Amino acid sequence: MAATSFASELRVYLGRVREFDRGDWSVYVAWVGLMVGLTAALLTFLLVGRARGADLPVEAWLLPAGAATFTLAIAVDTIGHRTIYKESIRRAEGLVHQITIACGIASCVLLCAAYAQRALWFIPATVFALLSFLYSLVDEAFHWHRYWSRASDRVEMWSHLFILIGHGTMIGAWWLWCARGYPGVASALGGGRV
Repeated sequence: MAATSFASELRVYLGRVREFDRGDWSVYVAWVGLMVGLTAALLTFLLVGRARGADLPVEAWLLPAGAATFTLAIAVDTIGHRTIYKESIRRAEGLVHQITIACGIASCVLLCAAYAQRALWFIPATVFALLSFLYSLVDEAFHWHRYWSRASDRVEMWSHLFILIGHGTMIGAWWLWCARGYPGVASALGGGRV
């Protein structure tokens, strides 16, 4: 009974995509597309590295797995954000989303920069990664308040759980790989450090 009820809620939630206007589609495609691109870039890098004989650690393979989980979860969650929860999000929660995304992107960029200059970029990358989690938790407070007051649904709450799982897996594994000195990256790049 509960599974059918959740399946019904999921169908209704996903069906709201029909309510998108041109602006909603632009935001949706840009946001989900950015994450599809990141997932594809991470997986491609690892596959090219493997083809070049790079000995890549286990945590490296968690990056695209976490990114794919995050991407699927935001693909669902963003439908609600652009429809039923649009007005709620325009208030303070929208700013929290912007800060979280900015910190998340900064952490990824700085973790990449840390390959060439770890002493310079590793600490700022860590700070931005931690801030992205902090603001994710602030965002969760908005969602749980909405759910508690019966102004949200289980689909949104489950999608947020998978957002946190995906984000945590990707950025945690990336941070660990960087902290260990990016073993296997030089071989994946086809030679020495850049």
